[in-house]
Amino acid sequence: MPVRVVTDSTSYIPPAEAADLGIRIVQLSATLGGVTRAEDEIDAEAFYRAMRETGESPTSSQPTVASMIEAFESPVAAGNEVVAVLLSAKMSGTYETALMAREQVLERHPGARIEVVDSLSNCMEEGFAVLEAARVAMDGGTVEEAAAAARETTHKTRWLFAPSSLEYLHMGGRIGNARALLGALLHVRPILTVIDGVTSTVRSVRTQCRAMETIAGMVAADAAAHGLVGIVVHHILDAGEAEALADLLGARLGLRPRVQQIGPAIGLHVGPGTLGVVYETRDHLHKNSADV
Repeated sequence: MPVRVVTDSTSYIPPAEAADLGIRIVQLSATLGGVTRAEDEIDAEAFYRAMRETGESPTSSQPTVASMIEAFESPVAAGNEVVAVLLSAKMSGTYETALMAREQVLERHPGARIEVVDSLSNCMEEGFAVLEAARVAMDGGTVEEAAAAARETTHKTRWLFAPSSLEYLHMGGRIGNARALLGALLHVRPILTVIDGVTSTVRSVRTQCRAMETIAGMVAADAAAHGLVGIVVHHILDAGEAEALADLLGARLGLRPRVQQIGPAIGLHVGPGTLGVVYETRDHLHKNSADV
């Protein structure tokens, strides 16, 4: 039975690639200035500029149950099975919404197969897991094989990123006031990652240049030890620095990453000026507790 792959918009898979692999995307939304829009209806650059100019702390919202039901029921009604690979359950209610939607679809289609996978991350770290599930499905794999491929990929990716300040993390309640104040006073630029579905600090440095050199060194070390499969540079309203980081990585790796802006549903939590890298390796990176 054919398998169809569903994900949410925070995987930020390029639309052409999603279309080629038949991936269905359910939208999260963001609210700024009292206006709420789905991610695919937002001009990201204008959104981030408004964040800077107004000083407002925007918010994001998970997909509705109705939109998730429609994403599952449409392929099921056509005789397909479904694998949904979604944003970390510890970062959003999107995963729980998908479980609710699955139960409602199964009530109407008792024989349906719908697997829901927690990607344990967001952005292209989630995206790499989605793509692997879609490739397995495209090659005729079963729903179990596609879901297993996505879960396996979560152990072979890393997401390293550096916000330009701690302001937005503090406004969103992700760090306390004392830590935000100390970081501002010391001009600290933290390098963050995602472990077991939550954001964690790798180390802290003083300058953007040092942060980019540190990230590039970590990527190069992982590539040498575990083999490099794919890599993407992410940014938020900082295309010039992102291209410079891609050049730096290309010189070290012999493979220049694609550069891609992060959408508002994730980007609003870390703010303009954020830079980072998502990459996939051949072997496990032993970053999650399930790997130990």
